[in-house]
Amino acid sequence: MPDTINTQRRQILLGGTAALAAGMLPLSAFAAGSSADPIKVGLIVPMSGPFASTGRQIEAAVKLYQQKYGDTVAGRKVEILLKDDGGLSPDVTKRLAQELVARDKVQVLAGFGLTPLALAAAPIATQAKVPMIVTAAATSIIPQRSPYIVRTGFTLPQVTAPLASWAAKNKIKSVVTFVSDYGPGIDAEKVFVKTFTDAGGKVLESLRAPLRNPDYAPFLQRVKDAKPEALFVFVPSGEGAAVLKQFTERGLAAAGIRLICTGDVLDDDLMASIGTASSGVVSSHHYSAAHPSPLNKEYVDGIAKANKGMRANFHSVGGYDGMHLLYEALKKTNGDTDGEKLLAAMKGMSWESVRGPVTLDAATRDMVQNVYIRKAEQRGNEYYNVEFDKVENFKDPGV
Repeated sequence: MPDTINTQRRQILLGGTAALAAGMLPLSAFAAGSSADPIKVGLIVPMSGPFASTGRQIEAAVKLYQQKYGDTVAGRKVEILLKDDGGLSPDVTKRLAQELVARDKVQVLAGFGLTPLALAAAPIATQAKVPMIVTAAATSIIPQRSPYIVRTGFTLPQVTAPLASWAAKNKIKSVVTFVSDYGPGIDAEKVFVKTFTDAGGKVLESLRAPLRNPDYAPFLQRVKDAKPEALFVFVPSGEGAAVLKQFTERGLAAAGIRLICTGDVLDDDLMASIGTASSGVVSSHHYSAAHPSPLNKEYVDGIAKANKGMRANFHSVGGYDGMHLLYEALKKTNGDTDGEKLLAAMKGMSWESVRGPVTLDAATRDMVQNVYIRKAEQRGNEYYNVEFDKVENFKDPGV
């Protein structure tokens, strides 16, 4: 593998550009462009594979933003270079990021559906001094991996802690936690266990399922045998329907076990396929398609109209706000795409998002935002996550 990578690097560098020591690409040399050139954004998301809904949602949001606000800002055209990384292989994501910076000369990287993929691209952003807008991946540590990372989505600790507090306050005394075994899931498990036990609750068992090709049945049987009052679940967007279906089929609901979860499980994009199994499930998240604001109604209607009825989800909002952050920063720099200047313009920025008020924290480069407690309810022929409580201006608490 190292020989293959070095060969690719030498091929890229043909034409008089010298390699740095150890065969590393001088990626920073490709980041700049003249003020007359278009601003190129490399958008790396899963458009195929098990997490394709994440990519489709982000792409739809980016297109809607440019449809509404135009493809020119500060006198420069903004071009989106969409790349499908399949959502599973960090090596693929890293290669795409390298190609976008070195060959396509993008000034901004964006997207990143899952944590391992964002972490794989982080060194590229650092080396090239290119801002990297993470719109989806949600492990707490991601911005710490590069000073050029900003995140317009959320973190799992941020949306998990309020649910754990809510559960304890609402007389749930015993819980089993069940998460996907990778960064965000481990974050969610740690934060839920700590917050819930600190509030007097008892965690009977903590279970982790593999991220790839999971079979939830044996884990759910262990939950049923443990007889908790509630099961706390985190699985990435795209897996919720399978969990809810098996939860019902294996008789956990009939046994009186409540299911509570982060909003990833009840992804708005999947509510139609989950259907009645979602009824009454309480979740916590930073966005719902049912969020009651005129701004959000316009947004949801816009996504649906442009995408054959697709319901906007939380990943789309990360993409939409990522575009807003970039556009507003470019206005501040008067179209200058220097990485340091763009980051300085982004840090501390506040605006009214379709999710509610948000601020990009200048120190952590993460969102400060409302976290909503929601209940899945039927409205007409469809199920929605209806907000009934919230924690305002909540920062990522870390793990």
